Amino acid sequence: MITIDGSHGEGGGQILRLSVALSAVTHEPIRVTNIRHNRPNPGLKPQHVMAINSVAEICHAHVEGNKVGSLAITFYPGDIKGGTYSFDIGTAGSLTLVLQACILPSLFADQKVDITITGGTDVKWAPPWDYFHHVFLSHLQHMNVNIQAHLIRRGYYPRGGGKATVVIDPLDTFNPLNPKDTRNVQVRGIVNMANLPSHIGERIKKSAVETLSKHQIPTYIDIILEQSSSVGAGIALWTRNGNILGADCLGEKGVSAEKVGSLAASRLLSEIQSGATCDIYAVDQMLPYLALPSKGFFLCREISRHASTEMWLLNMFLKKDFLVQQSGFLKKVTVVDSRDETMPSA
Repeated sequence: MITIDGSHGEGGGQILRLSVALSAVTHEPIRVTNIRHNRPNPGLKPQHVMAINSVAEICHAHVEGNKVGSLAITFYPGDIKGGTYSFDIGTAGSLTLVLQACILPSLFADQKVDITITGGTDVKWAPPWDYFHHVFLSHLQHMNVNIQAHLIRRGYYPRGGGKATVVIDPLDTFNPLNPKDTRNVQVRGIVNMANLPSHIGERIKKSAVETLSKHQIPTYIDIILEQSSSVGAGIALWTRNGNILGADCLGEKGVSAEKVGSLAASRLLSEIQSGATCDIYAVDQMLPYLALPSKGFFLCREISRHASTEMWLLNMFLKKDFLVQQSGFLKKVTVVDSRDETMPSA
């Protein structure tokens, strides 16, 4: 059994979600302690409970301590089984974070995994649906991972109620994650909004387009008026014709529509101009997939504390080290086997 200190490094919910996903993949039982120990409200929240329950259902695990407020869980994985699953977070907790926990083990199921999930689609501190769909899943597609995703309805804070389906094919082999040609980059995007005047979406779009057009980057953004039980708005942007880079911004009370659009565009512009092949938000999402095949590399602007914590955790399960080398103004991240003493250390 692997014992994991949930307060290590970044110390958030990602340690927990990735731990149970890796436990399912490696068939290693785990005990996670000090869950979210350094957070204002330590312990499990409803979205963490659902992430654990969803992975447990897919891999027929036995779980102890999985309840709201718990500071420790024990997870005994079983066989990963395909089939049809339905999960409801019950709050506006992020459904994309729960799906990320489910996708990794589902790739090793005996047949397709079909998941319907209800919760928050566009909420704070989590990848919004359009980033998940057009950036994260596009990265996986380039690695030979086949996932079909469909958004049924948006769910914003505080009521949630968003709903989506994903169908995950069992994996054959990973393709290496390698840089692509960066010429002739275009930007695509979606402004989503519900229960707000239509001019807000137009202003978000206009601000984003103007920011990117100053740098001669062709930009095409759609506005989608959503049906939702809560008020909400946001924008996600991503590149086409080259490396997949993304950025987003969630609308908030007191933040102008123009600011929402320009922030998302400026964030993406920083990634494009840097020459990165993986944006700073995608780094921690892609690390497990870089480690599993032990092939390829990516270039990024920085390694966050979140990503460093994941590197530590992945080494515990997969015995892989991440070699981080400075490459101009970027960091080149590759994976080496920690059991091979001839390889340089990170």
